[in-house]
Amino acid sequence: MSSRAASRAGSRSGVASRPADAPYLPFTRPSIDEATIEAVAEVLRSGWITTGPKAKALETALSDYFGGRPVRALASGTGALELALEVAGVAPGDEVITTPLSWVATANVVVRAGARPVFVDIDPTTRNIELALAERAVTRKTRAILPVDLAGLPVDRDALYALAERHSIRVIEDAAQSMGATWNGRRIGSFGDLVAVSFHPNKNMTTTEGGCLVVNDDAEATLVERLRLQGVIRLPGGEQEVERAGAKLNLTDVAAAIGLGQLAQLDAFNARRRELARRYFERFDRTVECALPPEDFANSNWHMFQILLPLERMSIGRGEFIQRLHERGIGSGVHYPAMHLFKLYRAMGYGPGQFPHAERVGASILTLPLFPAMVDADVERVCVAVRDILRTCKR
Repeated sequence: MSSRAASRAGSRSGVASRPADAPYLPFTRPSIDEATIEAVAEVLRSGWITTGPKAKALETALSDYFGGRPVRALASGTGALELALEVAGVAPGDEVITTPLSWVATANVVVRAGARPVFVDIDPTTRNIELALAERAVTRKTRAILPVDLAGLPVDRDALYALAERHSIRVIEDAAQSMGATWNGRRIGSFGDLVAVSFHPNKNMTTTEGGCLVVNDDAEATLVERLRLQGVIRLPGGEQEVERAGAKLNLTDVAAAIGLGQLAQLDAFNARRRELARRYFERFDRTVECALPPEDFANSNWHMFQILLPLERMSIGRGEFIQRLHERGIGSGVHYPAMHLFKLYRAMGYGPGQFPHAERVGASILTLPLFPAMVDADVERVCVAVRDILRTCKR
């Protein structure tokens, strides 16, 4: 949209458009420094650009970060979930309990493994899976539970692992969003069962595309190594063997070079995210009746700052609200619609009304800008825009 068109649209809506000198503010943006760019250039000059020494160095650094646990780098966080399911022994006919409020990859990988995702509703306060409901959903077919740390706020790990122990099921932590988060002072990934992490560009650290899987022992690490590269077993003398079909999920050295630079800055990135989140809480106009996220500064890594729009008191829908923010030069996102309402999962017997908390949150949630390169004034700008639009469209 041109600045002139944006100005006209702003006038029609009764909301000021973006000032001419204000840069567009996306909901997220990775911070890549010059040293990391130079490290990528060095890899490209080296001639070894696929999986090699940089990928190994990143795995070593990640293992150190996670308290010495074995880690294997992968091409995506989705790939980490796929291999975690296989390591956990999830097979066709099994059930995996999970949340309907996540990126659809969380459940898609279960379907692709031939198993059934068993959705249970969320806790309306944390917006994470309600573990009491998850326990009631356990059956003789349940092989694993797959919780998600929405927006970087960890699921209660004490209650989660107590549940898993009572029922002898595996835990696959979808920690795609919680890199650097903690639970009671312990870093997510440094304890527990299988932990899948994403390094997508919108995450707290990135490798462009990529992820990793934290496992329990060398046997699981070796299995992941084989499965991420077609299941090939390297034998002495250059011979090869394949005992089970794998995939193509290895991380390149180009991506790993970025990851090494990002990991070194992760704590600083997350510290800045916390500062920005605190400023949101300080500056947000509570009279507009948006529901703010849980104010957790002990555990969350503040991957996203998400509000719930008061749709029942608005004369416009979420899509129009997003457009009006865009006209003021502010990006936003929807993370996430309740996935059990997608056609794929409706065909499995899910539908409206089953998980009311997830449906309500999924219909009204909005992700506001939050990334380390933001300045304090950016938060002020977002808060003013949200306030102005809501006051204008109040029903």
